[in-house]
Amino acid sequence: MKILDRYILTTYLKTFFSVFVILMLIFVLQTIWLYIKELAGKDLDIGVIVKFLAYFMPKLIPLVLPLTILLASIMVFGSFAENYEFAAMKSTGISLQRAMSGLSVFIVGLGIVTFFFSNNIIPWAELNSFNLRRNIAKLKPAMLLAEGQFNPVGTYNIKFVDKYGDRDQFLKDVTIHIKGNDGRTNATVIKSKSGELASQENSNVLKLILSDGHFYNDVTPADRNDRNKKPFVKSTFETKVINIDLSQLNNVDFDEQSSTDKYNMLNVSGLNKTIDSLINKYNFEHESFSKNLELRSGMNRTFPSNQTKVDSLNYTGPILELFDTKSKIEIVDVASKSMISSKQLIVSKDVTMQNSKAWLNRHVISLHEKFALGFACVILFFVGAPLGALIRKGGIGLPLVIAILLFLTYHFMGIFATNSAKTGDFNPIIAPWISTLVMLPLGIFLTRRATADRGLFEFGNVLEPFKKLFKIKDKESTDYSFLSDYKNEELINTINNYEALGHDEDTRFKAFETLKSRDLSTSELRASGLIIDEEYESAETLKKNYTDHSKYALTLYIIGIILLLLFFVFKNNKLIPLATASIQLSIMALVLYVVYFIKSIINSFQFYKHINRTPNKPNLYLLILGLPFYFITYLFLNEKMKSELKANCLESLK
Repeated sequence: MKILDRYILTTYLKTFFSVFVILMLIFVLQTIWLYIKELAGKDLDIGVIVKFLAYFMPKLIPLVLPLTILLASIMVFGSFAENYEFAAMKSTGISLQRAMSGLSVFIVGLGIVTFFFSNNIIPWAELNSFNLRRNIAKLKPAMLLAEGQFNPVGTYNIKFVDKYGDRDQFLKDVTIHIKGNDGRTNATVIKSKSGELASQENSNVLKLILSDGHFYNDVTPADRNDRNKKPFVKSTFETKVINIDLSQLNNVDFDEQSSTDKYNMLNVSGLNKTIDSLINKYNFEHESFSKNLELRSGMNRTFPSNQTKVDSLNYTGPILELFDTKSKIEIVDVASKSMISSKQLIVSKDVTMQNSKAWLNRHVISLHEKFALGFACVILFFVGAPLGALIRKGGIGLPLVIAILLFLTYHFMGIFATNSAKTGDFNPIIAPWISTLVMLPLGIFLTRRATADRGLFEFGNVLEPFKKLFKIKDKESTDYSFLSDYKNEELINTINNYEALGHDEDTRFKAFETLKSRDLSTSELRASGLIIDEEYESAETLKKNYTDHSKYALTLYIIGIILLLLFFVFKNNKLIPLATASIQLSIMALVLYVVYFIKSIINSFQFYKHINRTPNKPNLYLLILGLPFYFITYLFLNEKMKSELKANCLESLK
């Protein structure tokens, strides 16, 4: 391994592991927050909590790892470009692909390891997390119930004043409401002075032993008048045993995106075997249903032969006219009953077949997700690395904003496609790959532009055809392209002696911009003979700070507004988890937007004070009013400060 490859790999790994640990910590805290109800106030041992988090951490890898690769790539390569390290590499003949080659081998290897991780570790974690919660429900049943409130457990609502004992298994002043057959009314009430929670280790039943209590049960008489009296039956008991079924509780899916997590516990070989079995079962059910419909149709039934003798080849009238009245009635009756029966059967079977198809789709999606994750890691690297080289910005600020925006696009596309595939509205094979396939052309586009050392977007090329179509002329009709052919010394001479050379102020400023475009600082130009005031360099710095902060503010504003709109979309479609995540991220983005907006305004005020143009600074009240419409404020202020900087530059040139 060459020194350059070792340096790039070492720099990337430092950033990669730092970002990975931070993101994993954030998602673990989010997991604790989501399941705080499952953990808080239940006297869990520290070992149980550690196991709970250890089993859930592998399930976070499909979220954390792609975001880590994307963010680390943008940060590292953006830092290389910002510090002119890429410029140094290019000066020695090293292209961007050559700089990325050593790191690409590491990313491909990481993608392969990710596949084996998702194929072995994640199913293991799913299985153990399921069993851990089941064991908590069995071995520590008192943890399911909180004192001083009604605790719903199936059709039971249990309340008690206090619990005590070495395992909190003894209850005091127990009140139990049991729901009726309609699932709404409390038809039965049980009150007892004490109770005990007990269960067998290998049982799905929570055993509750009540002592010294009363049993109240509502009675529904046949007579309407008697019902108004609300009669009930009361009985007294010394000991009563209630068995509560915990099977439904044990089947709760922590993922909240599927009805069960059984398919998440299988590896590739297990999924292939299960998919084959489900396909055979689905085809068998479909074939059996077809035969059943054929039998119910009565097509094979033999009807009476007392029909009119006609030439079957030439007869074109109604079929029923061939039979007598009695046979007509019998045929119509059989057809009507067959249609009604078949329709009812189709309606009921349609739900069953859809459920079977959805269950099959979940297994297919889970199979392809294991392969798609490894490819996603590679594709996102080839999106992040050239993007960082193009934006030329390292650190946490802009790279973090761009990475979050790209990852949200990638993640939400995957969620929408997967949810549609589960219901059969989208191909379950393509759904896990759709977000990766969308990012692939973006990665190719960014890599080509970064290799050619071109900007991220060239709006001039996009607008030029429209200008020609509508015959729009630029405000600056003068062609300054001749200045690009000048050497640095000639440009400096043009600036210092523009009047003697017959040029105007605009040509003087364009010559100065041409020098700046060649990555020459103002101090370097001054050392080369340019006559300019030293205070102008400070004005440039203040203008640059304003530009950076305003761009961050604009990006965060766009992200916040988009997420806010998605919140209303998800809410209207009753996608509560997505709606909650969208509004939380939107609030975070908008809060950061306000912070950067304030920073940009402070920079603009400092800029106007420095150039002694305080009366020209924007009105603070108008800026506050423009806060909700920042895209307009951004364009206005950006253009205004450009013109002010130009005027200050011309004043500073001596």
